Amino acid sequence: QVQLVESGGGVVHPGDSLTLSCVVSGFDISMSTMTWVRLAPGKRLDEWVASIYAPGGETNVADSLKGRFTISKDNAKNTLYLEMNNLRPEDTAVYSCRGGSHRGQGTQVTVSS
Repeated sequence: QVQLVESGGGVVHPGDSLTLSCVVSGFDISMSTMTWVRLAPGKRLDEWVASIYAPGGETNVADSLKGRFTISKDNAKNTLYLEMNNLRPEDTAVYSCRGGSHRGQGTQVTVSS
């Protein structure tokens, strides 16, 4: 059974950092391109955040987030990460990980003063 379980979200202040995790079971992330997306309040569509490509591990981050967000993975732990620094109120969203046709339930990140 495929499962993607995100964690690490929370309520933080502007300028703070968070690292999100996505633990995957049921398929090998070393062989799959993995992606973080987010859904902001009031929005109807996910916003692509970052991807890490299989099999080489190259990464790409949305232009508006470059320099603040970093995507990585630990193949041994079958876990995907999203490091977020200097968080802003506009980063408030539900963050979800995706792999192939599968996605997790998401973790809420709220940035508020």
